[in-house]
Amino acid sequence: MAIATAVLAASIVVAALKLLQPASLSINIFSGNGTKTVTSVPGLYTIDDMLTVSGAMLIAGLSSSFLLFYQGGEAQDSLGSVVLDERKARWQELSKTLKDDEVKVYQVVLDGGGLMSQGELVTKSGLSKATVSRTLDLLESKGLVEKRRRGMGNVVFLK
Repeated sequence: MAIATAVLAASIVVAALKLLQPASLSINIFSGNGTKTVTSVPGLYTIDDMLTVSGAMLIAGLSSSFLLFYQGGEAQDSLGSVVLDERKARWQELSKTLKDDEVKVYQVVLDGGGLMSQGELVTKSGLSKATVSRTLDLLESKGLVEKRRRGMGNVVFLK
């Protein structure tokens, strides 16, 4: 990753330097009597300049694509899975302080990946809508879950 980043930075610098400092073209004209006229035309890019810029941009594109799409040799944890693992680790201590319905609702949300709709929570927990709603209010007051309105229902997620 560090090599790809260095290659990307170097190729952008090379292209920028070539584009910001165009070469000036010198035209030498010799006449038949031996006099030489030199004309300088500033601000032109030579074929070598354009090949250098094109090559640098190609390398920059390849290295930036590598940086965007490379996932690494091992599976990388997303922030969500790290937070969910932390919640699961705290679960043993937390379950001792909660009531039966609170334990059941929290466990269902935890098993569901830390995020689910309230309707799905009612289905998976086997509790009534009213019981789930009251239990979520209690869990929310304890700072363990958060309920947010989405359309006609609520989405529940662990805090």
